[in-house]
Amino acid sequence: MEIENTQFKHCDLIKVTGRVDSSTAPRLAEAINNILDAGRFKIVLDLTKLEFISSAGLRVLISTQKTCKRYNRGEVVIAGMPEYIKSVFDLAGFTPLFRLFDDSISAVGYF
Repeated sequence: MEIENTQFKHCDLIKVTGRVDSSTAPRLAEAINNILDAGRFKIVLDLTKLEFISSAGLRVLISTQKTCKRYNRGEVVIAGMPEYIKSVFDLAGFTPLFRLFDDSISAVGYF
């Protein structure tokens, strides 16, 4: 798994490439926590190149969303979600919990 973080004026863009499973989810959580610890709570997750996400990865995303939305500080939005990953979100019931965008440009523009 590769994580690429780009900080913009109003939000952070995190591009995740590869697989997010029980062995790589802690690295994703650490990267996200570094952003949250810096006081930035508006996050765009670009999942265009995500190949697989396990329940451990889903836990990281839902935990991050809860933290960001607490006290109306921000939120996590998702850009470029592949159809097979969207089916996992649908199955887990997570689709209504996140705003979905077709690409990262429109997602960053949302903030």
